[in-house]
Amino acid sequence: MVVSLRGVTRGYPGLSALDAVDLEIADGTAVALTGASGAGKSTVLHLLGGMDRPTAGTVEIDGKALTSRQMDEHRRRVGFVFQRFHLLPALTVLDNVLAPLLPRRVDFDRRERATELLTAVGLAERTSALPAELSGGQQQRVAIARALVGRPRLLLADEPTGNLDSVIGREIVDLLLSLRERYGTTLVVATHDPEVAAGCDRIVRLQDGRITSDTKLSPSDDVLDRLGGLRP
Repeated sequence: MVVSLRGVTRGYPGLSALDAVDLEIADGTAVALTGASGAGKSTVLHLLGGMDRPTAGTVEIDGKALTSRQMDEHRRRVGFVFQRFHLLPALTVLDNVLAPLLPRRVDFDRRERATELLTAVGLAERTSALPAELSGGQQQRVAIARALVGRPRLLLADEPTGNLDSVIGREIVDLLLSLRERYGTTLVVATHDPEVAAGCDRIVRLQDGRITSDTKLSPSDDVLDRLGGLRP
């Protein structure tokens, strides 16, 4: 899935969240959106995921403008991971992962898919646990499995390590990147964490609703070089 913003502006009363942004994200890549709070990172994610519509400009999917009639269908091809895990407290781990599929008709075994993903995120033995019985890192792993259960072509993560300590946060980032490669999913992550950004293929920096830099990272780049490139 190639996703693009073409001259996209998103305004709210008294606020311009994005200003004439052009951005194209190639299929299968991992892109980090960086910048201060209010720079427009989350707005970009919401537009790419069909959760919001631009005031001006177009969102394109595989070269075609995304229309209002296509929003629901598009959202079914997108997985979301948030800073707050948003797990349903009364449901087990397995049922939390299955929840997005309940209103949908799918051509695969729901339970088999959910179990496969929980194994992939290291929680095969916790399927019957409730969210309150899990650590923060484990809850985020459940949230990642839930985001992938519908076989999305695009995975969007908004500050996925924001509520975790640095060690667990690094594990979550490594997990996201490895699952992206395993399932061939395009990944776009909004983050304040330079280490999170350094693990991606490309870093797009936003400021005041505009893109100020767009850097493609080479696999051969040293991690310290990558982090250095993120300094103001």
